Amino acid sequence: MAEKKKENGFLLYKGKPLVRNENTIYYGDMNDPFVLVLQITSTKTVKNLVVSDRVVVQLVSTDPDVRPRDRIVKKAEKRGLYSAMDIGTVWLERELEKSV
Repeated sequence: MAEKKKENGFLLYKGKPLVRNENTIYYGDMNDPFVLVLQITSTKTVKNLVVSDRVVVQLVSTDPDVRPRDRIVKKAEKRGLYSAMDIGTVWLERELEKSV
């Protein structure tokens, strides 16, 4: 499992900021060309703990000159947060490598 640290008040996952606002999770540095947006669309209870069930993962451009509708580069729906983060981090790393 990746090491979790706090830097500038943000939780870091694999060296990138991870910020949650209600049922939406933002992963990545907003100064980079792309970030991930994960939207938890449904939850379930497992042993008295509420966990995410369905998660929509989107690779989004941070370019302010692009129309909001065109900012979504890739999109998928996954079962569970782990699966969504797994595919999303691969997408993000590949796009960030291309943009260097």
